[in-house]
Amino acid sequence: MLHQALRRFGQKLVCRRKLEQPVAEDDPSRSLSTLDLVVLGVGHTVGVGVYVLAGDMISNQAGPSIVICFLVAGLSTVLAGLCYAEISARIPHPGSAYLYTYVTIGEFWAFVTGWNLILSCVGGIASVVRAWILAFASLIGIQIFQKLHESIAPYVSQVFSEYLDFFVVGLVLLLMGLLTLWVDEIFLVNKVLTLVSLLVLTFVIIAGFIKGDLHNWKLTEEDYIKAGLNDTSSLGPLGSGGFVPFGFEGILRGAATCFYAFIGFSSIVTRVDKAKNPWHSIPMSIMISLFICFLMYFGVSAALTLMVPYYKLQRGSTLPEAFLNIGWAPACYVVAFGFICGFPASIFGFMVPIRQVIYRMSEDHLLFPVFARIQTGKYTRIMATVILSIIAPIMAFFFRLTDLVDLWSLTFLIAYSLVALCVLIISYQPERRTGGNEAEMWEENGPAADRLTLQGLLFPGSYSPTPLSGRVVHVCSSLLALLLTLLCLVLAHWPVLLSGDPVWISVVVLLLVLITGITGVIWRQPQSPSPLPFKVLVLPLLPLLSIFMNIYLMTQVTADAWILFGIWMLIGFAIYFGYGLQGSLVANPT
Repeated sequence: MLHQALRRFGQKLVCRRKLEQPVAEDDPSRSLSTLDLVVLGVGHTVGVGVYVLAGDMISNQAGPSIVICFLVAGLSTVLAGLCYAEISARIPHPGSAYLYTYVTIGEFWAFVTGWNLILSCVGGIASVVRAWILAFASLIGIQIFQKLHESIAPYVSQVFSEYLDFFVVGLVLLLMGLLTLWVDEIFLVNKVLTLVSLLVLTFVIIAGFIKGDLHNWKLTEEDYIKAGLNDTSSLGPLGSGGFVPFGFEGILRGAATCFYAFIGFSSIVTRVDKAKNPWHSIPMSIMISLFICFLMYFGVSAALTLMVPYYKLQRGSTLPEAFLNIGWAPACYVVAFGFICGFPASIFGFMVPIRQVIYRMSEDHLLFPVFARIQTGKYTRIMATVILSIIAPIMAFFFRLTDLVDLWSLTFLIAYSLVALCVLIISYQPERRTGGNEAEMWEENGPAADRLTLQGLLFPGSYSPTPLSGRVVHVCSSLLALLLTLLCLVLAHWPVLLSGDPVWISVVVLLLVLITGITGVIWRQPQSPSPLPFKVLVLPLLPLLSIFMNIYLMTQVTADAWILFGIWMLIGFAIYFGYGLQGSLVANPT
């Protein structure tokens, strides 16, 4: 009895969702072009970090080497973007990583992914609130608002400064309410705001390279002493000068935080059902939006570190302040305008994905079914926005911006790793027939291949995937995910490895041998011959490289972010095991 109960419990955890027919390509509801999707992805990304967070990261984590941080984070995201592009072609349904994991890996990991996506959207909005508070506080203190301060009574300025946090939160809530009520109408406005923001950032890049000084990438101890910041040989928290003042650790730590700069493309796949020719437009828009975001962040960070010595950029420093340092006060007006335009586009990028994920999970009864009306009922959407508007400001008030961004990056790193694992698994699975399952399909062809042998493992007799080869890849992929996690945990202590400790080196060699062997087994299995407009190349290496980079960046995330993530997951597990496991329509069909 206990064995059967455990078996049923395990089957519920790994049960997979069946797909409905996708929306027809000629459906009138498909109105979004590739350009619309690119604007959605770019607008979701270019906002918080480029105007506010970059200064904090430059001064405390990476210095001028932040450009390398963005390069590393960008490479990791490109790998994830390629995986998203293929799986969106294989599963042309809205729902993002939640649906992909539900169809490929099973219900438990789908809940983990969906619950993480909810946290990422809430954390993203909280980051926007926190960034607005920091930015408004910073802008009030510079010359842009001097005339405003002179024309308003002193007591009004004092009250405004004392209640600035509440003012900004109220402004954000008002904006979220407008986006909730008029999503379709706001889309055109979002295009305009994103375009303005990109033009302003282009101005920042050009101005930075014109007024920049390459010496700011070669700072020495003498420069600190001349600036009156340090009169000893120890530079303390300022780093060690030069292009990499905080060392290799600073680059790794910065790359983990910089990951936030490229997560906007994931909102593109939530609009699959609204996209024209999604098999072409989704992969294309993902790659274009990633390229644009990389150019913007790379260019702005390079320009910023060339214009201003990194040690002059403090927590909460914004782009307008950088122009004050070089004597271009009028340029502050231009940058501040782009700053204001960028944030509504960022919030808009969060509203649709969180609404869709909550709707999908509630429709599957993994969350309470009352939220399933979030897509259709206007008043239900308003209530969902109210709940979100309560949680996000609370997080913004109690946590630092860097902690929120780390949490934001962590949730997406987990989601991207699971999507890469899904691509690895689904690329080697047999085709499903409508109305049947994999076992029924293979029984028609014969049961002979159900017996697994060493020769069959390395030299499969079929040129097309079978249920047996699919299960082999599924198990091997799970083992590889575990081994890669262990390898990343060991490599996170790279100074110990460089010291030549034979124990740690032996552990690394053993893990690499096991990973190489299991990867070879997957490589020998037949791949799915389904024609797709976009496929990931160099299987199975590229998805595995994506998983490895994502997990390694997770090891660089702060302990505070992991604690917040653990608390959130405990709440989620209580909901899933208390309600979702029994209420799931997939695990408990009626």
